[in-house]
Amino acid sequence: MNRRFLSIIVVAVLLMTTLFSGCSANQNNTSSNKNETSTVQKQDTKKSVTIKLGMWSSSPAETKIVNDQLAAFKQKYPNINVLAYAVITLGPFIWSIITSLRPTSEIDSLKINFNHLTLDNYKMIISQFPFLRWFANSLIVAIAVTIGNILFNSMAGYALARINFAGRNLLFIIVLALMMVPGQVVMVPTYILLSKLGWVNTYWGLTIPFLTSSFGIFLMRQFFLSIPKEIEEAATIDGLSRFRIFLQIVLPLSKPALATQFIFMFTGNWNSFLWPSLLTSSDNMYTLTVGLNSFYGQYYQFWNQVMAGAILLTLPMILIFLIFQKQFVKGISTTGLK
Repeated sequence: MNRRFLSIIVVAVLLMTTLFSGCSANQNNTSSNKNETSTVQKQDTKKSVTIKLGMWSSSPAETKIVNDQLAAFKQKYPNINVLAYAVITLGPFIWSIITSLRPTSEIDSLKINFNHLTLDNYKMIISQFPFLRWFANSLIVAIAVTIGNILFNSMAGYALARINFAGRNLLFIIVLALMMVPGQVVMVPTYILLSKLGWVNTYWGLTIPFLTSSFGIFLMRQFFLSIPKEIEEAATIDGLSRFRIFLQIVLPLSKPALATQFIFMFTGNWNSFLWPSLLTSSDNMYTLTVGLNSFYGQYYQFWNQVMAGAILLTLPMILIFLIFQKQFVKGISTTGLK
């Protein structure tokens, strides 16, 4: 048995050595073929002729012509990239507007008859559903939460930026840490607390828990750091108190950051769905997002009516952005410089 075992091992070793030698020979042949191919390609490149096996390629002269044509096209139409991005971005929105104006009989057709566009879908939503009540609820909640955030976040950010007190850096670290905590983590404890206070299905429950935010505090602190201290020192010499300096000097200089915070907070609360859907249980307290979601469940097959509700939900956001566009861009570009 030992002799047979040894003979089997010897045969296996011989076979392995044969295989490795064959592989090395093939690799050498392959590398030599690659070297020959590269030398041939270099010689052909010098002759302005490129040869690639199994592929078509252009000569350097043709490549130069194509590049020149592309450069001339970009020079003639410098905003072509912006236009392409605008078409990709605005395309679905424009299609939603057209769909909201189409009658139900033509909703499944890909052909658009502009002579049949109508406002009946919008009239139906406003007349048959408490749409104005949902709109008012969303407006009340969004404005109340936005004003609270602008006031409290500005005060907290100013204190962290200008007032020296014990534990200021620790508080700022806590604020940064809270920015990394998902809102869903504290949603259940907040709901239990509000139910014990009797604030379920009320405006208090929709607004009070969101009157401040760690992001808004961070945003305002970073902007306040960019305001020169000499302005506040001159105001102190003139006899102004800390609160009057904050109210009459610092806040007017912080319009870009305040506009940025206004857009973020108003948009976030206007589009909020999860918390209002958990807290509200009656049609009179529904916000617009929750009301449209129930409408979608009843009329999910009528996409023209669903799109009409979505357009009505989007219009205030577009209006807010157009009003505060300059301040928003300025606030984003200047916040966090220091």
